[in-house]
Amino acid sequence: MNTLQKSLLANAIFSGLSGIILTVAHVKIATLFNLKNTTVFWVIGVVLLYFTGTIVYEIKKQRKIAVQWIILQDFLWVLGSGIILIFTPFQISTIGNRLIGFIALIVLFMGLNQLSALKKTCKL
Repeated sequence: MNTLQKSLLANAIFSGLSGIILTVAHVKIATLFNLKNTTVFWVIGVVLLYFTGTIVYEIKKQRKIAVQWIILQDFLWVLGSGIILIFTPFQISTIGNRLIGFIALIVLFMGLNQLSALKKTCKL
């Protein structure tokens, strides 16, 4: 398994576990975030499970454009998290905001790691 495959695998594991947790525990997570609407959490969970499937597929294929799309989605996640933390459009609890920030840092690290591995693999 090369570096790109390992970095994609880390993303798949993290995204998959996050998707399962959000889908199964959406009510508890909404409570933790001090939100009444639980729908957003299970929807994000299901989307993350789909995202995980696309990552697993690319671990085998390693198509440059598809891996770039995965990386872009990671960076968009970080951007969206930043917007939520800066503009606070929802009344999320302090612990919810900290979780958003912490997860965004993990996703940023994974995106940068994948980008670095892709550059080495494709010799850009």
